[in-house]
Amino acid sequence: MKIELKEITVRDLTANYVDNQENGVVGYGGKLDIRPPYQREFIYKDKQRDAVIDTITKEFPLNVMYWAVREDGNFEVIDGQQRTISICQYVCGNFAYMFKYFHNLQNNEKEQILNYKLMVYVCSGTDSEKLQWFKTINIAGEKLTEQELRNAVYSGSWVSDAKRYFSKNSRPKIGDDYLLGSANRQEYLETAIGWISKGNIEVYMANHQHDANATALWIYFQSVISWTKATFTKYRKFMKGVDWGALYNNYKDEIYDTAKIEEETEKLILDDDVTKKSGIYPYILTRDEKYLSIRAFSDATKQKIFEKQKEICVKCKKHFEMSEMEADHITPWHEGGKTINENCQMLCKNCNRRKSGK
Repeated sequence: MKIELKEITVRDLTANYVDNQENGVVGYGGKLDIRPPYQREFIYKDKQRDAVIDTITKEFPLNVMYWAVREDGNFEVIDGQQRTISICQYVCGNFAYMFKYFHNLQNNEKEQILNYKLMVYVCSGTDSEKLQWFKTINIAGEKLTEQELRNAVYSGSWVSDAKRYFSKNSRPKIGDDYLLGSANRQEYLETAIGWISKGNIEVYMANHQHDANATALWIYFQSVISWTKATFTKYRKFMKGVDWGALYNNYKDEIYDTAKIEEETEKLILDDDVTKKSGIYPYILTRDEKYLSIRAFSDATKQKIFEKQKEICVKCKKHFEMSEMEADHITPWHEGGKTINENCQMLCKNCNRRKSGK
């Protein structure tokens, strides 16, 4: 791989700058693709954006940028997209710095900015070499998320179309209330691919990298959300972030009494022993109590019962140290047993494991 250091003036960088939003961002006389398909959306906050302009006006050195040479001889930004867009937006009058727009500056101030030299490493080589380099240089600075890095590795028609559904500002706002993270940081897309691939995100993206579109993923995602809404008919805020795709994959063909599901959901919400309310939904379908994080007995209760039992396990009748015993519900939670002193017994670890089937 060949790497060459170039000095690029702000004047040259901002020449023919165009932000086509969904269709990309270009500059450098139309020769630089500032936002290739795998790059993130513009995420700099005002403070970060202003810091870039402040650096230039004070003629301090700005962090080096990285471009890659394309087969047609043009360039694409590998690292430095956020700084590049900040500079171009300011020169084009998109925002003011220190209460002044670029066109309000004195001519000598404008010339100082336009003549400022940016240090740019330009690399040429195979796609795999460039993308591996991209991963390496991303270690510092405004780091990409895992999915943004995957978008870089598997860039192509499929990623571009998938972003239209899951990361663009104009995307359909379907399912946002059920997802954690940020659409702009590709976390919604990551969740959707994780669901459809059952966790094998890289394999799925590699297999579909050159597909013409991501319609299959979008249809699947809509099915997950529709099934979720139909099965759990009342929305609650702790439904956000549940692994709905996994539940859909395993239980979509089952027939449920949604009225009974809602009745049980309400009951579990009111149960003080259920400490993880978001776990109610997978519990109702799987009946695995681990999702609920049933309230544990306090240390004070365990010590009290331990002494009451005279340090003897009530099952095997042998003596144990406190550290060798565990608290257990006499009447299990699913049979109505509460996490109270009267329902606590201390068992040795072996007896407790046998009792719980672990």
